[in-house]
Amino acid sequence: MKKKDIEYFEEHLKNRLEELLSQADNTVSGMIERKDNFPDPTDRAALESDRNFMLRIRDRESKLIKKIKKALNRIENGSFGICEKCGEDISIPRLKARPVTTQCINCKTKEEAFEKALGL
Repeated sequence: MKKKDIEYFEEHLKNRLEELLSQADNTVSGMIERKDNFPDPTDRAALESDRNFMLRIRDRESKLIKKIKKALNRIENGSFGICEKCGEDISIPRLKARPVTTQCINCKTKEEAFEKALGL
C-alpha cells in the first residue's frame, strides 16, 4: 500500500476515534447531570427507554473504538491492509468502506458463508 494511502487511513481513523470519544464523554456527563423528577410514570419510562437506547449505541461505539485502536496499531507495525487469513492485500475500496477490517472480501465472504451454514 502506498504511503499516502496509509496516511489517509491513519488520519481518518484518528478523526473517527476522536469523534467517538467526544460523544462518549457527552453521554456520560449528560447522564450524570440529569436529575429530572417526573410525576408521570410514562414520562419516566420514556426517559429510561431513551437512556437504554443511548447506552446500547455507546456500547457498539465502544467496540468500534477498540477496533479503531487495533487498526491504528496495525498501521504502526506495518500490517494494516493485509488480510489476516490469507496474507493478501485488502483492496482500497474495502478499506474505505470499513477501515477497521482485518480480512479481504474473499476471506470475509467465505467466513460468513461458513457461519451461515452452521447457523451462527
